[in-house]
Amino acid sequence: MARILVVEDERDLQQVLAYNLRQAGHEPFLASTGAEGVRLALEHRPDLVLLDLMLPDISGTEVCRSIKRDPLTQRCAVVIVSAKGEEIDRVVGFELGADDYVVKPFSPRELMLRISAILRRSEPPPGASTTVEFGVLRLDREAHRVWVGGREVELTALELRFLTTLYDRKNRVQSRDTLLRDVWGTDGDVTSRTVDTHVKRLREKLGEAGEYVETVRGVGYRFADAPG
Repeated sequence: MARILVVEDERDLQQVLAYNLRQAGHEPFLASTGAEGVRLALEHRPDLVLLDLMLPDISGTEVCRSIKRDPLTQRCAVVIVSAKGEEIDRVVGFELGADDYVVKPFSPRELMLRISAILRRSEPPPGASTTVEFGVLRLDREAHRVWVGGREVELTALELRFLTTLYDRKNRVQSRDTLLRDVWGTDGDVTSRTVDTHVKRLREKLGEAGEYVETVRGVGYRFADAPG
């Protein structure tokens, strides 16, 4: 069972989501405004947040930014649920640290499956070491923390999952479609340009460790076999 915060101002949809979450064995908390959502996130520290973008007080992007910025809530997974379905809206959502983006109207059953997939992905793969040391890079999966040359680097949950996925498949090329499916959990809601955008931002954040994420031209990306 997971604790899931629903930040949605449409009362009917809020109740539909709460019902489906309870049926799936989760414990929902409901907020109708952005400010209330931020407060409940800090109070309950949910495992996942379902977040509308168009709220009556502050925007959902501000709520997402607040959740991902605060050390008490930054490990919460965030799924944006919005009527804004343009690619730029999805890209902005992912850049803020959202783990998935679902466009209204949607199938409640599909949404529950996506939630289950995200909650599963938050767990390290069987047999994986919780602490990784590779060249100047050190990664603690359990604490969701990353250091480069002893300096801590702040990564979003999505960026961390992207990095650990590449590391766990070290020296094996991952196509953009594979990364979209396994990191974003989607088969086409976002384009391959989203992967390229995240690689660029991830390399910038990692600094000298950014060279460990190698581009395989025309195919995708892989994690280096050995430190440079």
